[in-house]
Amino acid sequence: MEKNFSDFDGVLLIDKPAGCTSHDVVNIVRKTLKMRSVGHAGTLDPLATGLLIMLLGKATKASQYLMSVDKVYEGSFLLGVETDTQDCEGDVVASKPVDISEEALLAQMKTFVGDQYQTPPMFSAKKINGVPLYKLARKGKEVEREPRFIRIESFELLSWNPETKEGGFRLHCSKGTYVRTVCHDLGAKIGCGGHMTSLRRIKSGSLDVANAVSVEKLKSMTYSEVKKALISVAEAVPSIAF
Repeated sequence: MEKNFSDFDGVLLIDKPAGCTSHDVVNIVRKTLKMRSVGHAGTLDPLATGLLIMLLGKATKASQYLMSVDKVYEGSFLLGVETDTQDCEGDVVASKPVDISEEALLAQMKTFVGDQYQTPPMFSAKKINGVPLYKLARKGKEVEREPRFIRIESFELLSWNPETKEGGFRLHCSKGTYVRTVCHDLGAKIGCGGHMTSLRRIKSGSLDVANAVSVEKLKSMTYSEVKKALISVAEAVPSIAF
């Protein structure tokens, strides 16, 4: 007889595909494992792929601890084109010529390393007076947002195409950092504008996407396979005991 998934407690790493929300993945996990107590530690936008930390059973209590760790992302940006969402899913609001060498680009990226304050974008889930900013943005409204403290440990250039003006990057940052805003601000600092074109979360604290399973694979996994893939809260957050 098939064992019951509902007795699971632990952390399950999912490699989120593009085009779905983090809540969509939560619903898929709930339906697949027939569990109600499922949550996640750190949202990814629909555009983004990569590491999504799913919390099963009593592990949901560890959410705040797993969300507080640093994240590592890889992605790409396009210089010379600014969008209203700061990523490739938005409408173009400005286009400017780009005249920058790879050396100068690297120098500009290095200025982002360290402690700083970042203003959340209007197209974000951050709430003001109980209303998500993206709902106001869709109505063409812009409100004042309080900058939040963040830290960028490193901002590396992985590739640069001088013809298309597109660059690949790796970013190691603190929780709450809007990566698309980093790309937007990089373009603004250079003076040509820019936006994020792709994003993939590869690490969250000590947890790595290399150990994650795809949504499609999860749907076909057996009880023993899911149990083997689970990470205990003690392993995921060694300093916390539940």
